[in-house]
Amino acid sequence: MSEPILEIENLSISFFTRAGEIPAVMDFSCTVMPGEAMGLVGESGCGKSTVALGIMRDLGNNGRIVGGSIRFKGRDLVNMSDAELRHIRGSELAMVYQEPMASLNPAMRVNRQLMEVPMIHEGVSKGEAEARALELLAAVKLPDPERIAGAYPHQLSGGQQQRIIIAMALLSKPALLLLDEPTTALDVTVEAGIVQLVRELGEKFGTSMMFISHNLGLILETCNRITVMYSGEAVEAGTVKEVFDRMRHPYTQGLFRSIPLPGADKNVHPLMTIRGQLPLPHERPRGCNFGPRCDHFQAAICDIGDLHMQPVAGETGHETRCARSTEIDWAAPPTGLTVHEPVKPGEVVLSVDDLKKYYQVAGNSMFGGGEKRTVKANESITLEAREAETLAIVGESGCGKSTLAKILLGLETATGGDVNLGTTEIGSVEIQDRDTRTVSSVQMVFQNPFDTLNPSHTVGAQIIRVLEQFHIGDSLEARRKIMLELLDLVKLPREFETRKPRQLSGGQKQRIGIARAFAGRPRVVVADEPVSALDVSVQAAVTELLMEIQRSSRTTMLFISHDLSVVRYLSDRVLVMYLGHVVEYGTTDQVFAPPYHPYTEALLAAIPIADTKARKKHIVLEGDIPSAMNPPSGCPFQTRCPRKHEVPGDRCEREVPAMRKLANGHQIKCHLSDAVLDSMESVISLSEPTGEAAAEQPIPS
Repeated sequence: MSEPILEIENLSISFFTRAGEIPAVMDFSCTVMPGEAMGLVGESGCGKSTVALGIMRDLGNNGRIVGGSIRFKGRDLVNMSDAELRHIRGSELAMVYQEPMASLNPAMRVNRQLMEVPMIHEGVSKGEAEARALELLAAVKLPDPERIAGAYPHQLSGGQQQRIIIAMALLSKPALLLLDEPTTALDVTVEAGIVQLVRELGEKFGTSMMFISHNLGLILETCNRITVMYSGEAVEAGTVKEVFDRMRHPYTQGLFRSIPLPGADKNVHPLMTIRGQLPLPHERPRGCNFGPRCDHFQAAICDIGDLHMQPVAGETGHETRCARSTEIDWAAPPTGLTVHEPVKPGEVVLSVDDLKKYYQVAGNSMFGGGEKRTVKANESITLEAREAETLAIVGESGCGKSTLAKILLGLETATGGDVNLGTTEIGSVEIQDRDTRTVSSVQMVFQNPFDTLNPSHTVGAQIIRVLEQFHIGDSLEARRKIMLELLDLVKLPREFETRKPRQLSGGQKQRIGIARAFAGRPRVVVADEPVSALDVSVQAAVTELLMEIQRSSRTTMLFISHDLSVVRYLSDRVLVMYLGHVVEYGTTDQVFAPPYHPYTEALLAAIPIADTKARKKHIVLEGDIPSAMNPPSGCPFQTRCPRKHEVPGDRCEREVPAMRKLANGHQIKCHLSDAVLDSMESVISLSEPTGEAAAEQPIPS
C-alpha cells in the first residue's frame, strides 16, 4: 500500500477576534491517497474552505490551528517553517480559487504570470518557462495558446480565466491540487468542459485532488471519495458510491432531498427542505450539531456529550457522526410531503412577437469616432406566457436572456417587434413612461440578493416603500399590515421588520427580494437566476416558496436560468436561446426528450446529476460562444455544433434555419433532417440492475 499524500487527523481551527475564540473546524479527519480525488461538500459556513486554507497554512492573522495534525507526503505542515512552506506552495501543493480574477494580476500578461511559477520554484530559464507555459495552455485546451499567452486577463472569458488558473496550478506538477468551488460562476457547458479537463489532467499528471463544492453532481463526476461537512465537523465520509447510495447521516440525506434529481416533480414529488439555519459557532448545540434541524433527533441520545465518527457496519472506510445511524430506516419515504394538483394555465398574459433588440456600438464611442457596428442581442424572439404558468428561458451567458428581461421591465426598449402585456404594448415604452399599474404588473427577482437591498434601511421600510410607490394601502398603518402579511407569505418571522440586510442570511435576503417583487401584486414575475447564488438546501426552500406563491396568486413566472435540473423541476414550458436566437421552444416534456436541437442536447449532457444510476451521453462543446458583435454566418450555432457534419454541404454556414414546427407545438430552429431528428436517443437514462445485467431506461420528464 502506498503512503497517503495528505493525512489529516482530528484537525481543529479557530479564529481569534475581540469577542474571543471562534471554533471554525473541529475534530476533522480525512485521508487522500496518491491519484485520488476527495470531494468536500456542505453548506456555506460549514468549514470547507477553512480546511483548504488550513492545508495551505493561509489562515490570515487571526486564524490558527489549535489541535490535530496535517501531514503532506509524510511531512508535518502544522509545524513547518515559513521558508519550507514557501518552497512547497505552488510547486508540490497548489490551490485553485473560486473567483479566477482574484488570482490573476490584471496588469500582467498571461504568459508572464505563468512563467513566474517554474522560474521561482524551479529556477528554470526564461525560455524554458515560456515553452512550458505554452505547453500547459494547450493542455488545458485553450484555443490559440500564443494569442492567449499575450493577452491580459480582462480580455478573456471567465472559462478561459479559470483554465489559466488551473494551468498555473499544474505548471510545477503538484502532488496535491485543492479546488475551491472552481466552477460556481461558470455556465453549465463551460463547467462541463472544466470538469472533464480536471479529470483528464489528474489522470495525466497523477495529481491527487481535494474538490470543494456544494454541487453533489460535480462531486459524483470528479471524485472517488467524499467527506460531508456540517457546522465545522465531518459528519459522513466514504466512497462516492457508498455515501450516495447508502447514506448514513440525516444531513447527507437532507442535502439529497433538497436537489431536483431525475424523477422529481413539483406537484407529486416536491423538494424537501432542511428546516432551520446553520448554527453560528457560538450557538452550536450540545451533542449533535445537526440536532435542532434533524427529523430523527431524540433527547438523551443525540444531545449527550461530543459525538465522534463511527464506522458503518460492513463498509470499510464508510463513517458517520450519527448516534442513531443503526436505528433509522434509511429507505423510508419522507414524511410530510404535500401533493398538489397541477395548476391549469389561464389566458395569455404576455406575448412577444418577432422581438429584436440591436445596439449600435462604435470603436471609439467615447470620443465619437470609429466604425459603427451592430450588436444583435435579441433576434426574432416569439413566445407566449399564460396565467399561472412557468416559462423557463435557458442558455449560456451572452445568449440574450437578460436583454429580453430588461425589455419586459422597461429598462430597454425593443428595436423591432411587439411585446404585449395583456392588450397593452410595452416593448417600446421605457419604464419612466409606463403608468404605475404597468410597472407593478411586471416585477423582477434578481440573481444576487446581496446587491438588491438598501443596507441603510430596515426590511420593513423597504417593503413599505414599494407599497407606497404602487399606491397600495391608504395609510402607513394599512401598508405596515400588508408588509407583515408579506413577511408571513415568504415564511419569515415578523420580527424581521426591524432588521437590516446585514443581519440576514443569503436565503433570507432572497425571500425579502421575493416579498418586494410580489408586493405590487404583479401579473408577471421575471426571476433571473434567483437561486444560483444559494446553497442547495436554501435553493430548495426558495424554489418551493416561489412555487407556493405562484399557486396562490396565479402569477405568470419567467424563470431565467442555465441550471436545467431546476428548470426541469419547476417549468411548464422551456425556451432555449443561443446568441440572441430562440433555437428550441416547447413544453418541458418535449424539450427534455428527443428530438433535441443540438444545443439543447449539449446543455442536457452538461447537467451534473447526483445519481449513481444516471447515465449520460458524453457531449462537451468546444470553444466559446461567439461575440454578438461578430456573429457567424448562417446558423448561429454552427461554429460549435457537434452534429454539423450530418447536414449535407455548407448549408449550416450559408443559411439561418427557419423555425420548424414539430409535434404539438414543439419548435426547433435547425437544418437537421427529419430522419436525423427521429433517430435521436435520450441524453440521460437510468440504469436499473436486473440480475447481473443493467437495463437502461430514459428518465421520465
